Amino acid sequence: MPQTSEILSRLKQAVDDKGFITDNTAMEPFLREERGTYFGAALAVLRPNSTEEVAAIVKICAETKTPIFPQGGNTGLAGGAVPWEDGKGIVLSLSRMNRVRDIDPIDFSITAEAGCILADIQKAAEAVDRLYPLSLGAEGTCQIGGNISTNAGGIAVLRYGNTRSLVLGIEAVLPDGRIWHGLRALRKDNTGYDLKQLFIGGEGTLGIITAATLRLFPMPKQIETAFLALSRVEDVMALFSRARQASGDQLTAFELLSRFGIDMAMKHVGVTDPIAAQYPWYVLMEMSSSEANGGIKESLERFLADSMEAGLVKDGVIAASSNQARDLWRIREGLVEAQKYEGGSVKHDISVPVSKVATFITRAGEAIERHVPGIRPNAFGHVGDGNIHYNIHQPVEGEKAAFLKLQPDLNRIVHDIAVGLNGSISAEHGIGRLKRDELAHYKEPIEIELMRRVKHALDPDGIMNPGKILAP
Repeated sequence: MPQTSEILSRLKQAVDDKGFITDNTAMEPFLREERGTYFGAALAVLRPNSTEEVAAIVKICAETKTPIFPQGGNTGLAGGAVPWEDGKGIVLSLSRMNRVRDIDPIDFSITAEAGCILADIQKAAEAVDRLYPLSLGAEGTCQIGGNISTNAGGIAVLRYGNTRSLVLGIEAVLPDGRIWHGLRALRKDNTGYDLKQLFIGGEGTLGIITAATLRLFPMPKQIETAFLALSRVEDVMALFSRARQASGDQLTAFELLSRFGIDMAMKHVGVTDPIAAQYPWYVLMEMSSSEANGGIKESLERFLADSMEAGLVKDGVIAASSNQARDLWRIREGLVEAQKYEGGSVKHDISVPVSKVATFITRAGEAIERHVPGIRPNAFGHVGDGNIHYNIHQPVEGEKAAFLKLQPDLNRIVHDIAVGLNGSISAEHGIGRLKRDELAHYKEPIEIELMRRVKHALDPDGIMNPGKILAP
């Protein structure tokens, strides 16, 4: 095999001066994971400026058997975008490939390169009176290539679906350096295997997405937001069913929050509780219409009155302005931010059938309390699609390091309950490095076998994000 110096010399020639980094300080941001859990090493960071440069880099790595770790905005939460600690591979960052190639408001589509920031795609769509509905907490820094590679979810999945539902076509560089030109804006194409689906959610293990054609939607002209208080978690999904019915299926978001979560956000972030009395559970919901006078405010008011009469909702507020709506959403955002100040926590991103959300929360709470008395669960998230972020905080008087040692046991308790309800151990964050062993434990052997066959067929030398999703 070629010496490292020869490989680096060839890679340097494949890009311009801005696209090749070997200085340790300059490489550091590309080597650290979002939560600080993993910190890797690399021979170099490559930042190509075109699909052709990506192909040239991959071809060199294929010939020299050099591992490639594709990276977007590096905001993932499963360790999927950082290299391993051995420093034998390169990081391939798509950040310079950030152009919108085309936008067609009549076709309701936009074609963007993988390095486009999600918020910039949203703005480009808005400029032609269209909506790209994917919305995440990291939308100001995450990139669309990473969104696609992890099949990102977000707050609007309920109405518009995961990223997988928003992708019409992709362009990708295969592990041997060839380019697949699959950018199509077709809604129907029944000509064999839908190859793009292999790369959506593939976390860069089968190839590198360099561009995508995405679905757009009519821009909402009326948005109504409500914050509702409930006394029982068992009432949450009955309320969700009523909300879908009352809105004519114009329900855009349906988020669950706990009292503990709100208290954390008030304590550490400074948000304001919009309801005077305290209740165990809350729902933050949003309805939207592409019509300026779509009647959804009246629908929401009737829904709230009926739900209170039925005993499901104990109190609630409807935002009277866009500023008030932002304040309500700030509670949801602040809940996530505040967690870091409450000591050690073990985080989970599970999903169960919508009808089993309350069952999961109740069973998990009882099980972890038996295991660690005084433990503080914070269940929140996009429960309208069955996704629960189930984060467990150490007891108030506990010691962080000792609590974090319990993570394997707590993971097994939570994941066993989720899978026992026909759920998943990862709803939207992916597998990466963090949940690789858990995936092997819970997936059926035939599923792992089929995944390995696909991996070997496309990447026989295992150079594409090796060790992520599947163990070598």
